Amino acid sequence: MNHIALVTGAAQGLGMRFCARLLAAGFAVVITDRDLQAAQAAAAQLDAQGSRTLALKLDVGSKQDFEQALEQVLARFGALHVVVNNAAVTRTTPLMQISPEEFDAVVGLNLRSVFLGCQVLGAHLAEAGYGRIINMASLAGQNGGTATGAHYAASKGAIVTLSKIFAKEFASRGVTVNAIAPGPIDSPAVQAAVPAERMTGLLANIPVQRLGDADFIGDLIVQLARPEAYFTTGATWDVNGGLFMR
Repeated sequence: MNHIALVTGAAQGLGMRFCARLLAAGFAVVITDRDLQAAQAAAAQLDAQGSRTLALKLDVGSKQDFEQALEQVLARFGALHVVVNNAAVTRTTPLMQISPEEFDAVVGLNLRSVFLGCQVLGAHLAEAGYGRIINMASLAGQNGGTATGAHYAASKGAIVTLSKIFAKEFASRGVTVNAIAPGPIDSPAVQAAVPAERMTGLLANIPVQRLGDADFIGDLIVQLARPEAYFTTGATWDVNGGLFMR
């Protein structure tokens, strides 16, 4: 497959794992992060030859950065087919201790990043007549959160809704928009958010008794990014070990 995928917040953690799965499936991957050096290091680790990756600095809160990133992608690869809006900030501040400033910072970045990614890059995909957008939501946005802050949970719930709105906007122009809502995944972010002494209790509350697999999420992204996924749009895909069933 010669399709080009752009992933935000991709220099480490889940984002980097997603890039690895896309590369393994044959995609060329644009690794973006607000830290250019980190993005370049990730690209070098994932693609030693540098022929199938491009590392870019992208502040997901900036519309101009998205526009510039699109220009750079087109200059390098000549096309863009897939967007994975992964970048987010996680905070675990107790509800009644969240300041207005912290609330705005978390919700603003998490929701604005998806809005801009869908608006700027989605417009290009729609004009080209083909595209796949995958937005990273969260179980926290469906059940109110367990180990995360209220502002994080609220932002992820809004991403589910925003994905439906953009799915309706682009459906007739060959662009699908879906969300993935993971529960606790075996990742640095979860390890940081859940102290070791609380991990046993967390696992006990998950029906399957295990954390989720990051590579499985990456493979789900690959499936939603395929041309054959044209009939799936506006959906939220639950990967939560049975914590939220519907």
